[in-house]
Amino acid sequence: MERLDKAALNALQPSDFRNESSLASTLKTLLFFTALMITVPIGLYFTTKSYVFEGAFGMSNRDSYFYAAIVAVVAVHVVLALFVYVAWNEGSRQWREGKQD
Repeated sequence: MERLDKAALNALQPSDFRNESSLASTLKTLLFFTALMITVPIGLYFTTKSYVFEGAFGMSNRDSYFYAAIVAVVAVHVVLALFVYVAWNEGSRQWREGKQD
């Protein structure tokens, strides 16, 4: 009985409404990862340069620039990999929902 009720509700919802919610979800995900892509590498660069490499390890200013840049590049790759993972799962979930209609 519940299956029939869900099918009836899905039939009553216009497909444009489902597409708009899907578009809004995708846009939120994109904006979230854009903010992460900007803030995480820059924040890690300055944090690791000042507190970790110069403060804790006592490295010179020139060496700390180099190692902090490596940390920032790794952070960019991690954020990018997370975005691809989330986008892949979101796309497959939306495809499955669309296929069941």
